[in-house]
Amino acid sequence: MSKSYNICLDVGGTKVLGVIFDENREIVYRLKKRSKGKGNSAQNVEEVIISVVEEMIEESGIDKSKIHAIASCAPGVIDQDAGIVLFTPNLPWRDYDIRSAMEKRFGVPFYIGNDVNLGVLGEYKFGAGRGYKNIVGFFVGTGMGGGLILNGELYTGNRFKAAEYGHMILDPEGPLCNCGQRGCLEAFSSKQGMSAYVRQQVSRGRQSMLAEHVTEGVFRSKHLKKALAAGDPVAVEAVDRACHYLAVATGNMINTFSPDLVIYGGGIIESMGDLFLEKILSEVDRYCMPSIRSTVDIRNAALGDDSVIYGDLALIEGVTA
Repeated sequence: MSKSYNICLDVGGTKVLGVIFDENREIVYRLKKRSKGKGNSAQNVEEVIISVVEEMIEESGIDKSKIHAIASCAPGVIDQDAGIVLFTPNLPWRDYDIRSAMEKRFGVPFYIGNDVNLGVLGEYKFGAGRGYKNIVGFFVGTGMGGGLILNGELYTGNRFKAAEYGHMILDPEGPLCNCGQRGCLEAFSSKQGMSAYVRQQVSRGRQSMLAEHVTEGVFRSKHLKKALAAGDPVAVEAVDRACHYLAVATGNMINTFSPDLVIYGGGIIESMGDLFLEKILSEVDRYCMPSIRSTVDIRNAALGDDSVIYGDLALIEGVTA
């Protein structure tokens, strides 16, 4: 009998999520483990990934001979063709040939791509993007990621560095971004950007329910939701500001690419329901040409936290079809 299971991984700075898909694209097993992250070695992170795969196979009772392929995402710049992680900001990988290590260990093909690229690919193949051929995806989380589907293909640009439009500069004199520039979309609209705004306002003597949650990093989405429900003025301002710049960035992308669809995904979008979408829709028309805007749909991602997992599956199927 032919092999009929695919293993798909979502590798982040603090966790590794793994799932097993059967031949009907149904998830039959799921496992999440903490990764050691930035302060540990490349080998140790690799070992966490391997342990997730091995535990899933063992606990699911699936024969190893039935595993067809393994795919993963990771944040950063990834040579998708060679299976090499060139750079990732939250993991200790630089020019790291993870494909060779995984294929040697498990004896099946291994594929890897950028997390947001694969998130948009997953939505294109299995989620909100089905039926569309040109898609702009914004994924809003701790940072800000982007992904592009152009003419039915994932666009990765020269050396797989395309779609970093979280770092399009919207105000050259705006807040400092982690990339070193000022006024990037990420510096306004990500968790980092919103948390920085809250800290700034608190430092000026204003009160906010989020104050204690941003002293050493970014707020958790549940704390933002609670503050918004209570009408916390600083929290409301932070979200309004984030959505304003997302609307401006969306307008720029609509004018540039004339996509069929714009998708918003990521942890913040998932946790806030339609709040961000409604605020963006209320003003995006100001920032794009009416004749182009009239042919663009705008919606939230449909697959939630599993967008990148399904992108892994799409990567496997696209390569092996």
